[in-house]
Amino acid sequence: MNKFWNFSKGEDGGRVLRFDGVIAAESWWGDEITPEVFRAELFAGDGDITVWLNSPGGDCIAASQIYAMLMDYKGNVTVKIDGIAASAASVIAMAGTQVLMAPTALMMVHNPMTFAIGDSDEMQKAIDMLAAVKESIINAYQIKSGQGRTKLSNLMDAETWLPAQTAIEMGFADGILEDSKRSGNATEAQDVVNYMFSRMAVTNSLLDKMQMKPKAEPPPQEPPVSPEPPPAPPKPEGITAESLEKRLSLILH
Repeated sequence: MNKFWNFSKGEDGGRVLRFDGVIAAESWWGDEITPEVFRAELFAGDGDITVWLNSPGGDCIAASQIYAMLMDYKGNVTVKIDGIAASAASVIAMAGTQVLMAPTALMMVHNPMTFAIGDSDEMQKAIDMLAAVKESIINAYQIKSGQGRTKLSNLMDAETWLPAQTAIEMGFADGILEDSKRSGNATEAQDVVNYMFSRMAVTNSLLDKMQMKPKAEPPPQEPPVSPEPPPAPPKPEGITAESLEKRLSLILH
């Protein structure tokens, strides 16, 4: 049987359900892969169940039935999206009591699609059917997210891709998948940060105490020494007036 789901037992002994790939890659109404088979396996056990979801979507009717069965399941349903929950897979995600997404995961919502052959009456029937399917999908989105129907319809019209944080803010998801190893390291890192803050506080306290001490009197300064006057310029050397008169008298004679 080529099923698109797999039940197993987790490390903690709890139930695990995995969806990987297209929802109902083969006919959901075939001889082997039928809603009854999934229902029988789902209700074969009890207790809380973890659903790992990584699917681009697929058959919206199959997704609708799986959503209804998970909603009807008595235990808590924790949906963990580790890759993508697009199209019909996003409908399955809405069945989670808690929906967690990996930081790198994506959710996508868009309008249902189909193929139709025939005249205008047949095309109109297909259009009416798609409109009804869209309203049913909006029901699931609204129950989980609490968003208004018009807003949800617009998101589907635009084929909206939601990263984890946006999905959480809009109510489609409840939280981010955590890594226990990293959370332990984060605690150690926080301790280091707190220690650094403590060292800073001690340093600041010491500086404050130093500033509060009375200032020491500055040592007395010696009076400034007046600079010595510059030496007098040397007197120019010359001859006496008497000698000059004698020389002039000789020139006249």
